[in-house]
Amino acid sequence: MRLPLQGGLPPVAAAAGAVVEIACDESGFSGTNLLDPALPVITHASVDLSVGEAVELITALRSGFRWSLNELKSGQFLRGPDAGEALEWFLTALDGRAHVHLVDKEYFLVTRIVDLFLAEPSYAAGTRLTQEHRPAALTLYRAGRSAGRDWDVFLAAFVELVRTKRRHQPDRRVLDRFFQARDVLARDGLGAPAADVLGGLSRAGVWAVLARLTGDDRSIPPPLEPLLPALAETVLFWSGGHRQVLVIHDEQSALTAGRLRRLQQVLADGAGPSAAGAAASPARVSPLAGLVTVDSRDDPRIQVADLLAGVARRSPEAGDDGPLRPFLSPTSLRDPER
Repeated sequence: MRLPLQGGLPPVAAAAGAVVEIACDESGFSGTNLLDPALPVITHASVDLSVGEAVELITALRSGFRWSLNELKSGQFLRGPDAGEALEWFLTALDGRAHVHLVDKEYFLVTRIVDLFLAEPSYAAGTRLTQEHRPAALTLYRAGRSAGRDWDVFLAAFVELVRTKRRHQPDRRVLDRFFQARDVLARDGLGAPAADVLGGLSRAGVWAVLARLTGDDRSIPPPLEPLLPALAETVLFWSGGHRQVLVIHDEQSALTAGRLRRLQQVLADGAGPSAAGAAASPARVSPLAGLVTVDSRDDPRIQVADLLAGVARRSPEAGDDGPLRPFLSPTSLRDPER
């Protein structure tokens, strides 16, 4: 027996103007364990295929390259005897119909440190709407990676700090460990720009954010959930600034109605000509029309998106000029030089 689907925000009214329907899935989800070396990135793929087009693509892929019904997964796909030819055919079939947003989980954590503790926490964090915060995160990320174990300890201390589930109030011992790790890292000679970012972290400021998190302030996005900014970027891409996007998504418990409503409003605020931090205007229509969760077994479009996400995550040339380059979002949350 299947359990009821979790998450989603079905549209409650007729959409205004043009609407595109896309199907999405991710690969590399690891919950709050964002420092798992086996899964350093998460990819979020989307396609605008119709159900019929997806069925035709899957049928052709299976018949042309001899895939059985239970083998249409990226691992087997990339290890198959005809993997190169199959990948070329698959990507050609998706030309102009698909998009992939890639998130380097370690870099995501650094953007979260900056967005949470050096700016006002917002559902716009980690998206193109908050690009003004990106230089500080990029500076710290590049410098910190040269610090070896001290860098790893610092990131792990941040994860522990903001993993507030089952806490009723901030834990000062965890706060102390975070700042101890910060101080050790600062002594590694990261350079003045990175040292300035670390120096901007204050106990009072961090404590205030932790108090809001443990107090269940839902205006703050979940600190360890990269899927939300990935979804936001996906919607902004397909919207193009002139149409709404209805998302059909594989079931994800992280995509709750409350979170999606906040994301919907942030995208509405950022969709107009004014800055992302401008006051909300009821006249603005959010590019996110709604999100419907489905079981991937029931929707071939999700199966295509799942395969594309897995291929992108497993392909080492994803950041270079390889065959996946045309599909990758230029606003992917990663160091553009890596």
